[in-house]
Amino acid sequence: MADTDRLLAVDDLKVHFARGKAGWGRRPEVVRAVDGVSFDIRRGSTLALVGESGSGKSSTALAVMRLTPITAGRMQLGATDLAALQGQALRQARKRMQIIFQDPFSSLNPRQRAGAAVRAPLDLMQVGRPEERPRRVAELFAAVGLRPEQQQLFPHQFSGGQRQRICIARALATNPELVVCDEPVSALDIAIRAQILNLLVRLQRERGLTYLFISHDMAVVEHICDAIAVMYLGHIVERAPRRSFFARPLHPYSVALMSAVPTVSGARRRAADRIRLTGDPPSPIDPPEGCRFAGRCPVAEPACAAELPALREVAPDHWVRCRRVAVIDGLPHPPLSIPTAPSAPSAP
Repeated sequence: MADTDRLLAVDDLKVHFARGKAGWGRRPEVVRAVDGVSFDIRRGSTLALVGESGSGKSSTALAVMRLTPITAGRMQLGATDLAALQGQALRQARKRMQIIFQDPFSSLNPRQRAGAAVRAPLDLMQVGRPEERPRRVAELFAAVGLRPEQQQLFPHQFSGGQRQRICIARALATNPELVVCDEPVSALDIAIRAQILNLLVRLQRERGLTYLFISHDMAVVEHICDAIAVMYLGHIVERAPRRSFFARPLHPYSVALMSAVPTVSGARRRAADRIRLTGDPPSPIDPPEGCRFAGRCPVAEPACAAELPALREVAPDHWVRCRRVAVIDGLPHPPLSIPTAPSAPSAP
């Protein structure tokens, strides 16, 4: 990817949290929430970061936004070194990147009217002239499908989907280049999720936005992303373009995630097809030396637990961290596939 095409570049990002001492004379424990993550996002595209709870995807999102301390690594937003910014320089850079949180109710001030919430970034970051800001707020309300008179309402007077539209309008107030979407539809009803996803897609197309989209829902991700990165216990275990990934996931953990995605065949077929993982993920305080998924992997070998596999490119722009993925005649072959349920017998 050419440097001019790349908006965000993350290289070997680590986010470690120190816990209290476990006992007298013992060192504090360290939670390795993100433990060496690297990825790029092309301008105007969406990278989805997926994985189960505790995989480190939200910690990665907060680190990109500089909302949590970074232990090590580099982050470039265009030509700007995000990891090195401090003070006023960091505040100025925040105009270029904004975040949409998971819960639209808790991320809004219940005592602040909707219009004031959307205007707040304009006032805090001195965007535009003060007399122009009311018109800018009205434009943002219209862009996300809210009526002008709703600016005077409080958050509790909106539905969940409408509150998330307010949060989206607030995130767009400073004309950011990068928008981090931290599970923006997981707290919404199924019927409303599609509306919000379609809104995000339309806004991206109209405004040239770049998204880092955090989710655990593979069906949602398939609808919105251009590329996908799968996280497990602080590592990226697979990274690929959307078409390549959903056509043929390679890492056993990715295959297990995909096996749980709803299909048009109904719940009974999904139950037959699903790969059920046993056991719990290892502790991020004391991760294993080898593959971090080996203890739950249905196709693991003794060598998998002995050495951490590298993230290697097995097809154009398709990277996987699994020693059991074989490349035969230039084509990668996964060690695990989603089982196909037998079809029901036809009626006589």
